[in-house]
Amino acid sequence: MTLANQTVIVVGGGSGIGLGIARAAWKDGAKVVIVGRSQEKLDQAAVAIGDRERIQTSVADATDESQVKTLLESVGSFDHLLCTAVSAAYQPVREFEIDDARRTLDSKLIGPLLLVKHGVDRIRPGGSFTFTGGIAADRPGPRGSIVAAANAGLVGFVRALALEIAPIRVNLISPGWVDTPVWDTISGGNKAALFEQMAGRLPVGRIGAPEDIAQAALYLMGNTFTTGETLHVDGGQRLI
Repeated sequence: MTLANQTVIVVGGGSGIGLGIARAAWKDGAKVVIVGRSQEKLDQAAVAIGDRERIQTSVADATDESQVKTLLESVGSFDHLLCTAVSAAYQPVREFEIDDARRTLDSKLIGPLLLVKHGVDRIRPGGSFTFTGGIAADRPGPRGSIVAAANAGLVGFVRALALEIAPIRVNLISPGWVDTPVWDTISGGNKAALFEQMAGRLPVGRIGAPEDIAQAALYLMGNTFTTGETLHVDGGQRLI
């Protein structure tokens, strides 16, 4: 099964994992709608992917209900929607800024809720929703309490939705450490050293790439017998 003649929406498709998924879907023949909050980043992503004939860009904040509604009305019927957008806040719990915590929870939980709420009646038979959690749900770390909680909450959300909106499929990808621009901020300028250290610990011996997550996304879109699942793509990090 390929994505030829199908429409795939990738929220957060302007960079990182989202861009990797958008590129993979496009290579597989889909019409791809990449969504993000910056038109400049979306334009750069579209150029990086290739032929604009099967690429559409749309500026929208997935945590804003009116913008999500407008987005999905403009796209119309579609086959698959994937969301990788996140606003991750890492802070010591004693000092956590509540507004930052709410932004993380909104991006991980409210965004997916709105996308399904306004997309479920537009998705074609055989379609799917796929969201991205993360290793923090299983292996949380200091300063990452809210990210861990959001990722863990998303697991339950996906399982419940798989029942509520069946036969539409709903799945979750849980990446480990993936080399994306967000690490330039998380690492505090120490990305290379952190990656080298983690790569030495992982069973696969390397850090992940957006293409690794994209392959998992293609599988979940294409396998019509998989729903309510969390697919771990973490290089074995849960084992160490």
